[in-house]
Amino acid sequence: MAPASPNKKIFDFALLKRVFRLAAPYKRKVFLSLALAILLAVVSPLRPYLIQITVNNYIRNGLLDWVVRITLIQFVFLIIETVFRFFFSFITAWLGQTVVKNLRVTVFNKVIGLNLSQFDKTPIGTLTTRTINDIESVNDVFADGLIPIIADLLSIISILFVMFWVDWKLALICLAPFPFLILATYVFKESVNRSFIRVRNAVAALNAFVQEHITGIQVVQAFSAEEREFNKFRKINREHRNANVNAIFAYSVFFPVVEIVLAVSTGLLVWWAASKAMQLPEEEAAGMAGKIIAFNLYLNLLFRPLRVIADKFNVLQMGMVASERVFKVIDNEDYISEEGSFAPEKVAGKIEFDHVWFGYNEDQYVLRDVNFTVEPGETVALVGHTGSGKTSIISLINRLYHIKKGEIRIDGVPIGDYKLDALRRQTGVVLQDVFLFSGSVLDNITLRNPAISREQVVRAAELIGVHEFIMSLPGGYDYKVMERGSTLSLGQRQLLSFIRALLYDPSILILDEATSSVDTESEHLIQHAIDTLISGRTSIVIAHRLSTIRKAHKIIVLDKGEIREIGTHEELIAKEGYYYSLYQSQFEEVKN
Repeated sequence: MAPASPNKKIFDFALLKRVFRLAAPYKRKVFLSLALAILLAVVSPLRPYLIQITVNNYIRNGLLDWVVRITLIQFVFLIIETVFRFFFSFITAWLGQTVVKNLRVTVFNKVIGLNLSQFDKTPIGTLTTRTINDIESVNDVFADGLIPIIADLLSIISILFVMFWVDWKLALICLAPFPFLILATYVFKESVNRSFIRVRNAVAALNAFVQEHITGIQVVQAFSAEEREFNKFRKINREHRNANVNAIFAYSVFFPVVEIVLAVSTGLLVWWAASKAMQLPEEEAAGMAGKIIAFNLYLNLLFRPLRVIADKFNVLQMGMVASERVFKVIDNEDYISEEGSFAPEKVAGKIEFDHVWFGYNEDQYVLRDVNFTVEPGETVALVGHTGSGKTSIISLINRLYHIKKGEIRIDGVPIGDYKLDALRRQTGVVLQDVFLFSGSVLDNITLRNPAISREQVVRAAELIGVHEFIMSLPGGYDYKVMERGSTLSLGQRQLLSFIRALLYDPSILILDEATSSVDTESEHLIQHAIDTLISGRTSIVIAHRLSTIRKAHKIIVLDKGEIREIGTHEELIAKEGYYYSLYQSQFEEVKN
């Protein structure tokens, strides 16, 4: 998800069409806003024209009754214009926020279904920016973008038409400085556009940097890297500041230029009208007063949209840049699809790896031609050095990643034929790095599934032997767990994850059994929980304990993504092969 280049042509009509397709369910609102834009363009020039008539025909002749009547008519037009403008602003803003709400749901739904390899390659802060900041910018396409620009252009055309209809020569004199304003507007638009692109890229970089470093703050502090990382942050933040300052500078130059052009136009209006009046008979010269007042109002009405139209073009373009980034997430095809339809209530739990090849990158395989079978109810231990492919195997069983070649079957059915949620309901996963969300212990066990009652949770905790530990926490099952479970130890977090797995009663259990970093009390509880969970289930365990390895029906020895040996502990020791060497180096000194 690369940042947009400043040199790239941003305004893309196909992309704009796709953005507006998001508002298709609300097309009546779109047409209503366009109708209001047309009505506003018609109503805007009426009041200056009525003022011209009032000054020339009624005030000059002392017809006060008519002055009052015209004033009341103007007041009515003012109320009508105000009501139109209110509904126009409200409808365009409503459209933007409604589209943003729907789009955010679509994007988040897509993000949580992406293949895990996408999260391996994309910083979480970048995806956060896409889901929050960039989608919010799509709102600007509706609230401050195309429809408001159309309304401003219609208003400008309407005012220009009336000006030329009233006095085309005077209109030409007043608009003489306009070429300079058009040039200034173009320069301003391009300058702010480049700055805004820099701002968007800097925001994405800031989000990614801050999210990553807050998540890894323990590492930063443990290695005394605070100052070094702080200096990196200051550099990124400085780029964000500089991009904003450049945009502010462009605004600071452009708006005074607009005021100068307006002042010059007003000066030309007064000069030409005064010189013209001196050449006309007194009766006709007196009629110039209303025209001067009206044209002064016309100019102010004309410059009001001109002040902001360039800015709105930039807002529209930035919304387009943001929408393109959002659509890249939506169009990402690297997701776990729901093509399967097989959804059994229960599976026996037979697992077959048939010549499976897998790699996180296209040209690097971490599993090579892996073949093995796990019978229903068997416990299989995976052993091997770090990087041998153990975690990759357990990640493939519930389709967290796509395999490159070969086939994985459960009960003889390829896992791709299973409905995804049905497959994952049959597969319980307890990982070494247990993630807990902010919320209560109960919420983290049930994952806020309303179908799971507190009584079921308590029964599961008692079965595993964890109930007393939970009740020892302040508040028991209502104890508030901080983000990532930072207030609980590693062993305590693992115990909660065991209850999660038991509640879903999976036929297949995937277990990364890591107890090297837990205290003795937690270790005993974890071992009891493991024995309870494994009983009667097909289990694949990344074994870190000799006791688990000896209890396994089968041991699969991995090295560099290949299976070296398969057998029981006693059979593999007797072979004195690869497992024997691994046992000698890693397990010989481990005591049950």
